[in-house]
Amino acid sequence: MKLVAYEYKGIATYGVLSGTQIIEPDASVLARYPDIRAVLDAQALPELAAAVAGQPATRQLAEVRLLPPVGNPRKIFCVGLNYKSHVAETKRPDAAHPAIFVRFADSLSADGAPMRFPGAKSQMFDYEGELAVVIGKGGTDIAEADAFAHIAGYACFNDGTVRDWQRHTHQWTPGKNFAGTGVFGPALVTADEVADITQSQLTTRLNGEIVQQAPISDLIFTLPVIIAYLSSFTTLSPGDIIATGTPGGVGDRRDPPAYMKDGDIVEVDISGIGQLRNAVQVV
Repeated sequence: MKLVAYEYKGIATYGVLSGTQIIEPDASVLARYPDIRAVLDAQALPELAAAVAGQPATRQLAEVRLLPPVGNPRKIFCVGLNYKSHVAETKRPDAAHPAIFVRFADSLSADGAPMRFPGAKSQMFDYEGELAVVIGKGGTDIAEADAFAHIAGYACFNDGTVRDWQRHTHQWTPGKNFAGTGVFGPALVTADEVADITQSQLTTRLNGEIVQQAPISDLIFTLPVIIAYLSSFTTLSPGDIIATGTPGGVGDRRDPPAYMKDGDIVEVDISGIGQLRNAVQVV
């Protein structure tokens, strides 16, 4: 399934995307599971699939305003420096463990929403196309061999970064958490739809030009390694989001630098997952 969260006539809800149409579950399902995280909390993806099977479309995708597929995650983890091409361009040494930082939920927007560029505070707003993993079954000390059983699905992610604020100290939090700088979506593609996520390719385009491109198989720390590592120090919960890192080609490391500006269009495309498309807006 491809799950989308959206707002229609001022009401937030969710449904299953089929082409350009959305099938919304009936009122009884929505009463039990009012949002996608509630579906994941209850391990109710099979129930949702059965509820929408054979049902007519409720509305057209063009009629709604998309929201992040999981708008209320308990945790958002991001992995830094997780493609060799990005490590090389930053001139950082190899690491023994994943570089982990966190985002807050209000730093994220959805497909089609503006990426909010805090232009009064910085002129260094950068793109980072990434694969996001959404946890379906929680756990602590998850073994690498069991990690894929804990994944609900995947989405595109753009870890928009205010580079000078990222460098205020050795902690990256300020540069990663301005409101609406990151985007996530358009849909949560359930894991059963993806035969082998490592065979997918990530491509980022800025105003139609390819600026990043790499297969997911190029990850330094694989999805099982990341999930095992995170769950070794905290409990992972259904709906938690893990942004798994960006390839080389970020604007900050180009010569000259290629930071995003007002009106730019940035797209993150992951084969088999979808395309995340947003305009940059100075705020």
